[in-house]
Amino acid sequence: MKTRLTLVAALLALGSGAALAQAQGVSKDEIVLGSIQDLSGPIAGFGKQVRLGMMLRVDEVNEQGGINGRKIKLLVEDSAYDPRRAVLAAQKLVNQDKIFAMVGHIGTAQNMAAMPVQFQKNVINFFPVTAAREMYEPFHKLKYSFAATYYDQMKIAVPKLVKEKGAKKVCTMYQDDEFGLEVKRGAEDGLKGIGMTLAEETSYKRGATDFASQMQKLQASGCDMVVLGTIIRETIGGIATAKRLGFNPTFIGSSAAYTDLIHKLGGPAMNGLYATMTVQNPYTDEASQPIRFWANKYKTKFNEDPTVFSVYGYSLVDTFLRAAGKAGNNLTTESFIKAMDTMTIPPDIFGSAEMTFSPTKRLGSNSTRLSQLQDNRWKVVSEYMKIDTGK
Repeated sequence: MKTRLTLVAALLALGSGAALAQAQGVSKDEIVLGSIQDLSGPIAGFGKQVRLGMMLRVDEVNEQGGINGRKIKLLVEDSAYDPRRAVLAAQKLVNQDKIFAMVGHIGTAQNMAAMPVQFQKNVINFFPVTAAREMYEPFHKLKYSFAATYYDQMKIAVPKLVKEKGAKKVCTMYQDDEFGLEVKRGAEDGLKGIGMTLAEETSYKRGATDFASQMQKLQASGCDMVVLGTIIRETIGGIATAKRLGFNPTFIGSSAAYTDLIHKLGGPAMNGLYATMTVQNPYTDEASQPIRFWANKYKTKFNEDPTVFSVYGYSLVDTFLRAAGKAGNNLTTESFIKAMDTMTIPPDIFGSAEMTFSPTKRLGSNSTRLSQLQDNRWKVVSEYMKIDTGK
């Protein structure tokens, strides 16, 4: 009888081990995560910062023994901001490295290209660093997004700023891809709500460096506010070109333009720019003691100042760890999803909005606020604004 019980126990143990082994990227002592960043292309500044932020949180948790006894292994591939390279990177991470989840993948077109590769193997796309609606729509159980969309950001912020500034002619310059179009669409629909339309629009191809013709066109139209569907170099290049032309409208960008690189690389000419944002840029001399402590810890480790993109990387890994911890010892895609779908993520030291998820809700929060560059430093200039989705 005792032998039979021992045999049953052994079979149960084998069954339990098999259940654990079924989760790709999860072993007895490790969880393998993948990320795709731009480390050599036009937004490499962002990609490097996201990567370092993720590494900081991974190192912290591993020093504390991991999650439920498992250390985190983070593998990062370079897309150079090219959707075709993002597909190759996803294929390597999913099929060769066998990651459990893709975390913090940067770029709209890049995520859209890579997601089918992941979903074919039941790999979650967790908190991509892009605010496109496609990151949570149409609904897919493997999509989780944290950022208020570019569309929502512009839809709520542009009319607010138009009223504050008394703007009469709102125009746009945007990147000719899905990212830029989302910024433009949000601005259009926000203006429609206050009985206005875009007076003029102009676009540029990804990677462009000359914005003279675009700014001359907007100047000739008498625009007094310009919505920028731009990232780093294009924001700086566009505004600097406008200033040289003596063209000084109110400029407003999306969260993609909310980075310290704008004032570090663009200098005083960038002062006055507005951008939508959530968490604030972590200056090492920040008045908030917790932010200052964190920022100096980051600088000590990596020998450079952190940025808001460092915060994105750090915070998204932190949220992943919360859910993985809640999922328990038998970590599978299904147990992770079950944990995430009951999560409420409280505001953090960086001023993030509260996030909630459910079996039908895959966007943590659609709240956004405004910052402005004043004296070469981002200053928060509004409370959180939120579009009521009825959910």
